[in-house]
Amino acid sequence: MEVANVLLSGIVGSTAYGLATADSDVDRLGLFAQPTEKVLGLYPPAQSVVHTNPDVTFHEAGKFVSLALKCNPTITELLWLPEDLYETRTELGDELIAIRKSLLSSGLVRNAYLGYATQQFRRLENRGDGSFSADTRKRTAKHARHLARLVDQGYLLYVEGEYNVRVTDPGFYRDFGDQVAAGDIELAKNKIASVEKVMNVTDSALPERPDYNRAQQWLLDVRKEFW
Repeated sequence: MEVANVLLSGIVGSTAYGLATADSDVDRLGLFAQPTEKVLGLYPPAQSVVHTNPDVTFHEAGKFVSLALKCNPTITELLWLPEDLYETRTELGDELIAIRKSLLSSGLVRNAYLGYATQQFRRLENRGDGSFSADTRKRTAKHARHLARLVDQGYLLYVEGEYNVRVTDPGFYRDFGDQVAAGDIELAKNKIASVEKVMNVTDSALPERPDYNRAQQWLLDVRKEFW
């Protein structure tokens, strides 16, 4: 898939987390810049370019920063990838990585990560008591792994202001997913509840508000570059 003016791109998803299986696709995410003349014109250009099987998503710089300021977990991880997973890095991309912490805020990190984990739990909850097909158990285990990963990554980001995209103990998440898929739905529910409880009584290393001015300046630099 050809995308012009790519500023930053890399491999995300299960491969990045260290949780890929033999059935996992290699997912890619990136951001690009539309020519500024098009952005300012009467007919706004596409804000995203998406391809499936495998999943490849590129967001235009303005949309990407807007999502980053909301602490969207998928968007945030592109700015914290291990070095070997980046496929395109430009000066403007590196500048965005350099200000990644300024895009975060305590309340939005808490809400975004626990919220995404809760969405995963709803999917698990709707799958019954574990007495389902092998294919459904496989999907359930995947959702459970990512639920636990989101909760742990969100906790670290909230408490320490750091983000480990690649998990330190893949075996824990695989075992967690298998237990939930075998019918222990409460394990997933308790995982979210326990971390939420700790967050409620723990001071965050993150500010209450993101630095909108720094985000704005970066985006203006992009618009100047592609004028």
